[in-house]
Amino acid sequence: MTDASPPRAGATRRIPLHRLAHARGGDKGNTSSISVWALDPGDYPLIKQQLTAERIKSVYGRLIEGEVVRYALDHLHGLNFVLREALEGGVNTSLNLDSHGKSWSYLILDLDIEVTDNRPRPSLPGGDMPGHSVPEGTR
Repeated sequence: MTDASPPRAGATRRIPLHRLAHARGGDKGNTSSISVWALDPGDYPLIKQQLTAERIKSVYGRLIEGEVVRYALDHLHGLNFVLREALEGGVNTSLNLDSHGKSWSYLILDLDIEVTDNRPRPSLPGGDMPGHSVPEGTR
């Protein structure tokens, strides 16, 4: 038996950031630059509040030897993170098979964001992750 009662006002739940945003990454030497863009401008304040340089450094600190700096692009509903000393010496010098900046995009998009439970659940065409489609009938 399932409970059909509506969610409590003010209750929260955690969802992966990739449900609210997409990201692009790049690298130069041992520095990675990751931009995170809200899919819906209305979600940007929530993303900006919870996705901080301190949080990224705290969660992935063992992978990032340098500082993490965040730049807010409020007029574009995006955040840019510069991760210094985050590529094990750089793409050409690392023994890591995939230490490119784009890998950081996926790690950041996998972080959870806390949202109110009465918030509408986004339904993205083709699947849960932007840019990744799921063939009809396979869900």
